[in-house]
Amino acid sequence: MTTRLSHLNDKGEARMVDVSGKQVTSRLARAEGFVAMTPVTLDAILAGQAPKGDVLATARIAAIMAAKRTHELIPLCHALPLSEVSIEFEPSRDPAGLRVEATAKVDAKTGVEMEALVAVSIACLTIYDMCKAVDRAMSFSGIRLLEKTGGRSGTFKR
Repeated sequence: MTTRLSHLNDKGEARMVDVSGKQVTSRLARAEGFVAMTPVTLDAILAGQAPKGDVLATARIAAIMAAKRTHELIPLCHALPLSEVSIEFEPSRDPAGLRVEATAKVDAKTGVEMEALVAVSIACLTIYDMCKAVDRAMSFSGIRLLEKTGGRSGTFKR
């Protein structure tokens, strides 16, 4: 079975998808990722004692800002009037680290999966940047879409 990629024209050239004929619908996407770190680094973050300041507040703001600029980072994404972007952090002791979850919402003709995924990615990178002086071995994993609703393709839940 051959699947036609919507971002390629008949000649195989990149194109921005034409969404002009689509209906505006309420859309939501949730994504997650995990930042693995030493228990000492996790404790410093949770105690608000990281050398560069409030890691979670900084990562949250960075993630929201990134979601709003996804169309500037991912070449063929549409600019979307986001109605909400939220970022949640869940500490884990085994393995030591932080689970990051982003939710993005919009009323538009195209979905917000990329905005949620970009938000998670930038939150993870910001956590690394804020803590690299004490833990250069941090790593990221499991960045993935958890759910998307709205639009012609309907609902996806992992």
